[in-house]
Amino acid sequence: MADFRNKAKGFSNPTQLPANAEEHDLWLNANKDWWEKNPMRYDFSQSLDSKEEFSKEFYQEIDKRFFYASADYAPYKKLPFETIIDYNFIADKNILEIGVGNGSHAQLLASHCKSFTGIDLTEYAIESTKKRMAIFGIANATIMQMNAEQLDFPDNSFDYVWSWGVIHHSANTQKILEEIDRVLKPGGKAVTMVYYRSFWYYYVFAGFFHGVLKGYLFKEKSFHKVAQRAMDGAIARFYKIHEWKKMCELAHLKVNSAEVAGTKAEIILIPPGKFKNKILKYFPGSISRILTKNMKMGYLLISHLSKAD
Repeated sequence: MADFRNKAKGFSNPTQLPANAEEHDLWLNANKDWWEKNPMRYDFSQSLDSKEEFSKEFYQEIDKRFFYASADYAPYKKLPFETIIDYNFIADKNILEIGVGNGSHAQLLASHCKSFTGIDLTEYAIESTKKRMAIFGIANATIMQMNAEQLDFPDNSFDYVWSWGVIHHSANTQKILEEIDRVLKPGGKAVTMVYYRSFWYYYVFAGFFHGVLKGYLFKEKSFHKVAQRAMDGAIARFYKIHEWKKMCELAHLKVNSAEVAGTKAEIILIPPGKFKNKILKYFPGSISRILTKNMKMGYLLISHLSKAD
């Protein structure tokens, strides 16, 4: 199970960038260390120990959990994320994914594109995703360990860049956006998901639910620190839409759309368990999407980007 206490020192506000090279390297190392020790396996409430690590069943269980939860905000009939990923566009395209984790999106994307390159900061993610590709017979994928702030690719290398829940954890998110712009071909597309700083999630769900009911607010005396304890990663940035658009524009990326999304779990303010699971089972997805998207109560900020003119 993940350790949500080991956070980067000096990270004191939700959109903070490093003040100098020393702080940058401190955050970079803290981030890498956190994800090496706590890889994203979607086992926060239920252990995956019954599945042999790196087995076919291991990856299938991770995908089952991830795609089941993501259907709250991205319902699908044929393919997961079909409301977000333009599968027709990527069919003959070269794709880069920033942050492969255990490879759920990597396998999905690689199975529907011309060629796929996936990078990650951690050794664990590279090992896991390579083994996944071998097990499922994905031959058009290249998996590489790399810092996304310094992409080792020529300019205009990719038609499509995908990064889901990754770059807000980095030492310098702004630098990664600049690198995305550099390696993206003219006419190419990019999709990112970062955390959204909604009143409901940031202050009510994280601040009150975790802070007051669990006692963290009295200890930390800061909504920011409580939110960090509630989220994964050594750093977890939360953006307002206008803040995110400004960062993208500084990186010469055009924000074609930016919308808020979320899952049912953060709407229902009761502790995890059988009772909450039963409520979530019968809670209509349509109502959840109205609350998380239309009323912006979710915590996911999904953006479709392209090179600015």
